[in-house]
Amino acid sequence: MKKVHFLLSVLAVLLIAVLAAGCGGQQAGQSGAGAGAAAGGDTIKIGFMGALTGSEASYGVETLKGMQMAVDDLNKEGGVLGKKLEIIQSDHGSQLSQAAAVVQKMISQNHVVAIVGDPTTGKTKLAAPICQQNKVVLISAGAVGPGVVEIGDYIFRDTLLDSVAAPAVTKYLVNDLGWKKVAIVTSTNNDYSVGLTKIFEKALADNHAQIVDRESIQDGDKDFSAQVTKIKQANPDGIIFPCYYTEGGLFMKEVRRQGMNLKMAGGDGLLSPVLWQLGGQAVEGSMVYTGFAADPANAAPQTKEFIKKYQAANNNKLPDMFSAQGYDAVMLLAKAMKEANSTDPSKFKDTLARTKDYKGVSGNITFLPNREPVKSPVYLLEVKNQQFVIKKVIPTAAPTA
Repeated sequence: MKKVHFLLSVLAVLLIAVLAAGCGGQQAGQSGAGAGAAAGGDTIKIGFMGALTGSEASYGVETLKGMQMAVDDLNKEGGVLGKKLEIIQSDHGSQLSQAAAVVQKMISQNHVVAIVGDPTTGKTKLAAPICQQNKVVLISAGAVGPGVVEIGDYIFRDTLLDSVAAPAVTKYLVNDLGWKKVAIVTSTNNDYSVGLTKIFEKALADNHAQIVDRESIQDGDKDFSAQVTKIKQANPDGIIFPCYYTEGGLFMKEVRRQGMNLKMAGGDGLLSPVLWQLGGQAVEGSMVYTGFAADPANAAPQTKEFIKKYQAANNNKLPDMFSAQGYDAVMLLAKAMKEANSTDPSKFKDTLARTKDYKGVSGNITFLPNREPVKSPVYLLEVKNQQFVIKKVIPTAAPTA
């Protein structure tokens, strides 16, 4: 993985250089090409970065739905600072190779003042240096892995962090469900999976659980017979699967094919109906943690209203974490612009960074001095009858800056 990370870093640097040259080689201290043009126009353009096609489309489609709902609500109230908001849509097709080009176009051609996305950690980390260089705010509504906000002071996220959620969930799995021996599966070409694996490994050690088998896969794999055979030999109490839903559904089908009744637990990378569309009965009982759960009976007033609006527009379907956090991301940006009395990212980024106890539809949000979000609790969801239901609401401890 060191070689992969090195190549990604080189790619990001090269793309930043190309983008800067294409924008006329802006000098340090100037707003980016997108920010300068958009701040003086009649429309505030906010970019959506995510997948509308490909293996990650479930994340991107829902994020965009939430963003559009927020823009519609704001525009009905007159917009922001007398200007209407507009979402600039993009689709990198779930391809890392296309992610930087999408960001470059939104900044240099569409003149966005901010970008919401990517829902995944790897592509967020590729986009962030480009946004930082061009002084355009980036707020991810899904990236949960390490090394995101450290990229610069224009970079934010509004999601529950893996470093907070995974230890809380691990404690529950070990102490309440009796997972004393576990197998852990890592997708080695996925930054999110590699990072989350490390967090789970430490949490398991802290809770005196034994990792009896470690298996490696890659995003895009379809045959997991060899890995599952080794897991069967190790005889664990459960499988930790910090990977994405496509591989999760297929992996559990192989687990059942080999006669095991083990359950799988993982992060919000598994949060998609595609999990059971691919896995069928094999994923019943699988557990996924998330920072948001659509629970109308117990939700805060703003969340109830969001759920009601979402269902009305989506055939009574309930929203998920990505749609809720996409909505909050746009609302946070609008709030920051209003408080700064400016659509200039170099100004409203500072008011955004000072956000305290914002009552969003995905929960209360506070940014620490390092722009990391504080959110609690974590919702552990379980697949039952091909839907996610709340299994346990687990309090979390706030991270430190």
